[in-house]
Amino acid sequence: MKWLRAFLPVTVLVASGVVAAPADAAPSWQKYVVAPASRDVRPVKVLSTAGDVTNPDGLLGRGVTTFKRQAPPPKPAWPTGTTAAASSFHAPNNGGNGQPRTYAPGNAVDGNTDTFWNDDTIGAYPDVLTITSAAPVALPGVTILSSVDGVPQDYTVEVLDGGAWRVAASVSGNTAVQRAVPFDRPVTTTQVRITVTKDQNTPSGEFSRVTEVWPGLVADPPVPVAVVDFGKVVAGYPKISFAGASANHPGIRVSTSETQQYLGERSDFSRSDFSGGPGSDQIAVPATPTVWRDTKGCASGTQVCADGLRGFRYLRISLDALASDAPLTQPSGEVRISGVSLDFTPFLGTPSTYRGWFESSDDALNRYWYAASYTNELGMDTFRASDVDPRGAFSPSLDGKLVLHDGAKRDRDPYVGDVAVSGLTEYLTHQDGTAARNVLADLADHQRADGWIPPASINNYTLPLFDYPLWWVTSSWDYVLYTGDTAYASSYYSQLVKTLDAWYPSVTDSRGLLAKGLNGTGGYGDYAFLPRTGEVTYYNALYVRALQGAAGLARATGHSGDADRWLARASGVASAVNAYLWDPAAGAYLDSGTGAVRHGQDGNSQAIVAGIASPSQATSALARLAAGALPYGNPFMDNDTLVSDGTKRVYAFTSFPELQARFRSGQPDSAIDQIKRMYGWMASHDPGITAWEGIGEGGSHYEQGYTSAAHGWSTGVVPALTNELLGVSPASPGFATWTVSPHPGSVAWARGAVPTPKGALSASWTQQGSVFSLTVTAPRGTSGSLVVPSGRLVLLDGRPMRAVAGGALAVSGGTHTVLVVK
Repeated sequence: MKWLRAFLPVTVLVASGVVAAPADAAPSWQKYVVAPASRDVRPVKVLSTAGDVTNPDGLLGRGVTTFKRQAPPPKPAWPTGTTAAASSFHAPNNGGNGQPRTYAPGNAVDGNTDTFWNDDTIGAYPDVLTITSAAPVALPGVTILSSVDGVPQDYTVEVLDGGAWRVAASVSGNTAVQRAVPFDRPVTTTQVRITVTKDQNTPSGEFSRVTEVWPGLVADPPVPVAVVDFGKVVAGYPKISFAGASANHPGIRVSTSETQQYLGERSDFSRSDFSGGPGSDQIAVPATPTVWRDTKGCASGTQVCADGLRGFRYLRISLDALASDAPLTQPSGEVRISGVSLDFTPFLGTPSTYRGWFESSDDALNRYWYAASYTNELGMDTFRASDVDPRGAFSPSLDGKLVLHDGAKRDRDPYVGDVAVSGLTEYLTHQDGTAARNVLADLADHQRADGWIPPASINNYTLPLFDYPLWWVTSSWDYVLYTGDTAYASSYYSQLVKTLDAWYPSVTDSRGLLAKGLNGTGGYGDYAFLPRTGEVTYYNALYVRALQGAAGLARATGHSGDADRWLARASGVASAVNAYLWDPAAGAYLDSGTGAVRHGQDGNSQAIVAGIASPSQATSALARLAAGALPYGNPFMDNDTLVSDGTKRVYAFTSFPELQARFRSGQPDSAIDQIKRMYGWMASHDPGITAWEGIGEGGSHYEQGYTSAAHGWSTGVVPALTNELLGVSPASPGFATWTVSPHPGSVAWARGAVPTPKGALSASWTQQGSVFSLTVTAPRGTSGSLVVPSGRLVLLDGRPMRAVAGGALAVSGGTHTVLVVK
């Protein structure tokens, strides 16, 4: 067989967009690593400036940047006795800081910028504010000062002129918090009427919020502003080095955003949004040099406050101050800055920390793998009271532990559905599973008496989600598979039994299917808080996967009887799904057996991965999912009967099992195409690199600025490429047994390593023409199966084998090479 030397080693030719197979063992994958080199992170450029800002490069540590602003002139006032009325206004309450406050229309003419009118019809219009002056006033126009979290965008200003109302000005698309509105001609009047038809939609709601309406055109000195760009989403504590300031304690306001689109004087998201905060960090700059670090808290009482940790790409600095922060700080003066930086707090994924890696002939796939790894690193952080979701998420049992938060900027809480994906990414890149285990164990420790396991610590472990206890089961099995930690399985076995044998049977109907609505679950949500009821394919397919995983946990802990019982139940549920939820007319599984007919990505993908679907059903269902393909991925519903944008919304979370299904159903190129559309879109649109929580219509951030643009549940491209394309997966706890089953598609070569408790398991394969070559090196003391393409000649370690048709070759640990001539 001397002719075989022509194929060993296989040489991969370089084509456009294809990376050549490295000629040696140099770690060429390291060039794709995204994380910063150290925890002291600096912006890469000044993006923009406005107003009186000199030497902006000082923000990058190149000299000193100076911000200057003159004191604004006094504001005009309405005659004493002026009143205001409104179409509606919010009832008084204790605000976001426990201090009583009102929202009456009179607040808009009281001269106090710490009060405002707030309508009481969220997202409904028109909202009307009518001002009645105590005496006629000559007006060239009015100036409207809004609240930073409720800017009126479209509105008209009418005046009572000659005994009749007329429109004196119209405004559309407004984004300015303070807007001077000139009239078409000066008028002397006693009444002004503002009619709002559209407001800014913010995390604090879609309301009209008007702080002041001043009689006249107010032209304050422009606010000096500079925006720096960190080049990618980062997370941690922003720092500003002040070289000094004028003696009046001028104010600096800091806001951040993951995208330029949602960057303004208010951050795209702040934890204080939930308590009516200003959406920015405030600083009273002292005259002497100092370094400010963004720390949650206030300088005095409820004045000059900051939010603490931020997740962002862009940071905006302005010389300005909240009126409510007077007299501690002023919106004028001079401020000198000698540098901006960030204390990076998440896991720092440098090349030396990678215990698993991936590389292929496709440069784009390589970039997406490491970008997703970095996305996951941003959420892998210490659980701290000051940084987590403020909606009752802090938990002493997690305090100080390494966890997998769902996102860099929000919600910053460990959700088990997110861990179902981010945990896999953790195991395949850096860690030994500590972060995932801390989350899984803590949620199990907070199991409800009836067996339900909470999805996260938010709302003090009470957020009612229907599907997340199933994700706890599957995530626990994944954790044990990858780490070999059977002690964890033993410790929480009783919780496993209670979940599957108590709670889920309580929501199972007479046909053997989970039915949302039983046992008081009508108001329960799921991963997207979707208004689904009855027998839902996604819930039941995930139930089958959970029962299969539970059987693995049972066998790993010596409970073979439970394993057999749960597998039998899984088989029964699978049969019922096929009997009652398959839609032969569409060739796909119904989203729900109740209500409008539709077919979901989540249910159909999970049914294929769980083995419920036959090969022909899988092919048909995947074709259905591909029929609605978008430039930015595959939508999660095939019509809009469940949510208004079902055919336009893309989740990487629900796309991950579709990718698995495509690889496993012999459609690797369709999986690669889907990866490139979805991850390619996110990589090429602001903020770039990181994986978004969700993509909306037209490829937008699906929940505007509230969207997390770095979300762990969207990192499924890592396990998809490592487990499916490269082909390396555990078959039993701790990789005691394993499988290497590549799905190459049109990719010319791939190689990588997966960390196991006994050392790295590496694989490398190439295909050229009719020759496929696979080399695997596995730790001693393990064994596995090599699944290779069929061929007329198969050599295992140089020995001829019987031709295989997608069959498996059993091997022990060590290095093995398979050569297939097709």
